[in-house]
Formats: sequence, structure tokens, C-alpha cells
Amino acid sequence: MSRNKTITLERLKRSILNEVRSGDQEGRCLAQYKREMELLQQEKMSHVEELRQIHADINAMETVIKQTEESMTRKLSNASRLHEDYRPLKTEVDLLRRQYLGLDRLPDLHEEEGSPITPEYVYLYLTLCEVRVALYNCYKL
Repeated sequence: MSRNKTITLERLKRSILNEVRSGDQEGRCLAQYKREMELLQQEKMSHVEELRQIHADINAMETVIKQTEESMTRKLSNASRLHEDYRPLKTEVDLLRRQYLGLDRLPDLHEEEGSPITPEYVYLYLTLCEVRVALYNCYKL
């Protein structure tokens, strides 16, 4: 009976030692998993910050694009208004040059060397002016 108890005691002792060793191994694995989790969290936060910065950059770029579009629209509108003053004056100056001085007409804007204004641009401008006048006349009625 004593021998059976001793054998049982030895088995329990081995089981305890095996469980403790196994638990220690699990503890080391757990520590490694936690370190890996911490690294993943840091990487996640790094990506979150990166995404936040990208979002901020997108917002800034959208603002720049909007401001540039507004500026371009203002400049083209100003050019259009200036051209409305320019056209009749140019016609008058060309007429005076031809009638009183016998000179050729001055070159049109699109004929000037290095001018960014093309004949297509002038055509488009004239079409837009006609549309603007038509709309004005419609709303005036």
C-alpha cells in the first residue's frame, strides 16, 4: 500500500513538474505574443497617423484646387470684361488707321507673336458672349 502511494506520489510530482514546465513555456509564448501584439499596435498607430496625414494632405489639396479654380475663373472673367472694352476700341483704331493714315489694321490678339490666345479661344469667347447676351435678354424680359 505504501509502495502504491509512493508510485502515485511520483506520478503526481511528474505531472506537477510537467504542468509547471508547460505553464512556463506557455508564459514565454504569451510574453512573445504580447510583444508581437504591442509591435502590431505600434504599426497600426503608425498607419493611422499616416492615413491621418494623407487625409490632411487631401483636404489641403482640395482647398488649393478650389482656390485655383476660383482664381482661374476670376482671371478669365476679368480677361473677358477687358476684351469687351478692347474689341470696340480696336475696331475704332483699325478704322482710323485705315481711313486717315492709310495703314493696315493692328494684329488681333491671337495674331500677336507668343500670344496664349488662339483663334479657337476667340471663337469660344465670342460664343460665350453671345450666350451671355442671350441669357441677359431672356431674363430682362
